[in-house]
Amino acid sequence: MNLLVDGGRHPEALLALEDGSYFFGRSAGAEGETFGEVVFNTSMVGYQEIVSDPSYAGQLVTLTYPQVGNYGINEVDMQSRELALAGLIVHDMCYQPSNWQSVKSLPDFLAERGIVAIEDVDTRALTLRIREGGAMKAAISTTDLDPASLVARVQASAAIADHNYVADVSCKEPCVIPAKGECRHKVVAYDCGEKAGIAKRLAAVGCEVTVVPWDTPAEKALALDPDGVFFSNGPGDPETVPPVVEAVRACLGKLPVFGICLGNQVISLAAGGQVEKLPYGHHGGNEPVMNLLTGKVEITAQNHNYGPVFPTFGPLVPELSDGVTEHPSDLRFWSSRHVAPVVMSERYGRIRLTHVNLNDGTPEGIQFLDLPAFSMQYHPEAKPGPNDSTYAFAAFARLMDGVEDYLAIDVREGRRF
Repeated sequence: MNLLVDGGRHPEALLALEDGSYFFGRSAGAEGETFGEVVFNTSMVGYQEIVSDPSYAGQLVTLTYPQVGNYGINEVDMQSRELALAGLIVHDMCYQPSNWQSVKSLPDFLAERGIVAIEDVDTRALTLRIREGGAMKAAISTTDLDPASLVARVQASAAIADHNYVADVSCKEPCVIPAKGECRHKVVAYDCGEKAGIAKRLAAVGCEVTVVPWDTPAEKALALDPDGVFFSNGPGDPETVPPVVEAVRACLGKLPVFGICLGNQVISLAAGGQVEKLPYGHHGGNEPVMNLLTGKVEITAQNHNYGPVFPTFGPLVPELSDGVTEHPSDLRFWSSRHVAPVVMSERYGRIRLTHVNLNDGTPEGIQFLDLPAFSMQYHPEAKPGPNDSTYAFAAFARLMDGVEDYLAIDVREGRRF
């Protein structure tokens, strides 16, 4: 039975932002109220993967595509067993989905999992407000419908950086995911909120993956005698997880290392770089990124509010950076030249910028040249999103194989995994 249709329960709901703005709508999930950081996602499909992505812990997710839920919920696209997002904001929720794989509607799914959601919101106006004011604290409530009251409570609520959400979403005990086909490599994966699609991609390139909790000491991980170590995506501020940064430092130089999203951020911190909070982050499946090693542009899936600041890794090495001696203010300078610049890190030697976001010029990937390690800020596994970047998992396997130019793979390779 579709509870939200047959039961007729569509109570009024209120969305309030810390800048004082508010939007009235209708409940489209569990009743009650929830607080978090409001962000927007520009994907046109893939809402099931989005709401089950652990990286959204502590966030109220606005979907910019106007109608959401029309193909329902299936049993195969979940990225985690539990839902970690704080809430969902849509314009038009579908209560009667039509798809052969559908087992229930999205609003029923959210209600069963206790996720507060709101519909009938002008998501275009909300997205513009977030773009202008940045990601900010917000709340959805079906119990407090007084705008002044809810705004004041939002303003008094904790910021997302005040809490370690990685500890909430990480696994509690290690588990092993077998390789698909022949086992070529054994990998330890630090679960900081790892999506299921990542483990599947690693398995697809022949990796047996031992997933370990986020705070596993490096000596325990290395005692498993892996061929490589992977650091996963995850929610929140990377500064809240210093044990992961220490684990990265303990692994770098000992064996191949690969990181995605939060994994890229903690690897950057371990290398002495700085990480900044972006104005409103990157959330969606349509971000153009240039691979500076191949000159090819990938359309990528992304979900992060924080990212590394490439100039803070160290000074440029001019002879490896097209003769340039000073860091440009916009990294698209390098994409226009098709040059992958190299800096000199005090701790780990030469580090190369490999990928640049063509929308805003932020760094999207780095490669250590004097030890076996690389990382990407975006999501090469997609789930949801395009498959342009799935070669990253083959690159990690090639790195563990000892291939020198492991990362210089054409974007057309690897899409069939």
